[in-house]
Amino acid sequence: MQTKILLIYTGGTIGMAKDYGDQSLKPFNFDNLLKQIPELNLLDCSFDYYSFETPIDSSDMKPEYWINIAETIEKNYNDYNGFVVLHGTDTMAYTASALSFMIDNLDKPIIFTGSQLPIGDLRTDAKENLITSIQLASLQKDNRPIINEVCIYFEYKLFRANRATKINAENFDAFESPNYPKIGVSGVHLEVKEDLLLKKQSSKTLSINKNLNADVGVLKIFPGMNRSFIESVLNAPTMKAFIIEAFGTGNIFTDQWFIDLLKEKVEKGIHLIINTQCAGGMVEIGRYATSDALLEMGAISSFDLTMEAAITKAIYLLGQNLNRDEFRKQYESNLKGELRHHFYSN
Repeated sequence: MQTKILLIYTGGTIGMAKDYGDQSLKPFNFDNLLKQIPELNLLDCSFDYYSFETPIDSSDMKPEYWINIAETIEKNYNDYNGFVVLHGTDTMAYTASALSFMIDNLDKPIIFTGSQLPIGDLRTDAKENLITSIQLASLQKDNRPIINEVCIYFEYKLFRANRATKINAENFDAFESPNYPKIGVSGVHLEVKEDLLLKKQSSKTLSINKNLNADVGVLKIFPGMNRSFIESVLNAPTMKAFIIEAFGTGNIFTDQWFIDLLKEKVEKGIHLIINTQCAGGMVEIGRYATSDALLEMGAISSFDLTMEAAITKAIYLLGQNLNRDEFRKQYESNLKGELRHHFYSN
């Protein structure tokens, strides 16, 4: 039986076409998709498409739109074998990571893709990204999808969604996965590394967790930071989780006022999360003396999470109304293949 794929267009460059009269970019008419990309007729699958009524520039993406995408998948889940989400590249890794946490019992592929150039451009990367994403979403073995997770496909590479980050604004090779291998490669052959894929989570039916809370703050530290600025950020009245992009393996400057301020916030119930500014490697709180204070105050480690996954995981977990210990336990646990190392210490 021929597989069926649903394309979901949220916005972004891949859905734009150049008006060669005034050189502006305008939304692409997906009714003409086969005219623009006749190669799609060669695919051994059928596909339909759904478009947001008003396409969203990915810079305007927010949790309410994550829920819209998830609900679209939920509504059509039983009618399709896989899903391809067309999304702007700037926040693609955030949206894809968020969906990986929001969706439970997934047993079909959700492939995010986009492009650096519009679909009608002479040198566009949109055609290859779209064609191969549909192919990946339609891959079957024993009449079951091979991929059972949320992924990003871009420029011949398939990544686990919550392991991917955008690294380049100008090259076609825009995404990378610094702490986890590519799970697929498109070359002469379309190769999916099945040993690296998430296994089907359970036999239960799909469920979408739509409870999200974006009361999250982020601070990237640097030498000589202004005290009043840090105090104003940490004193935001509605903030419930705060992520520090620390140096190296989780090190911070040790001015006493800074340590005291962090301790005060932790004691008031804010979840203090430590990430690293480094693209590769992982947080190891307490490895060096400059992170001892974080260890003592019970800061949460993000281990080797991407920043996109660190933020969206916090938004997801805050929505679950967990107590302090359970939040930490869940955050430091590997929920959807997002981190390589996890443990929970009291």
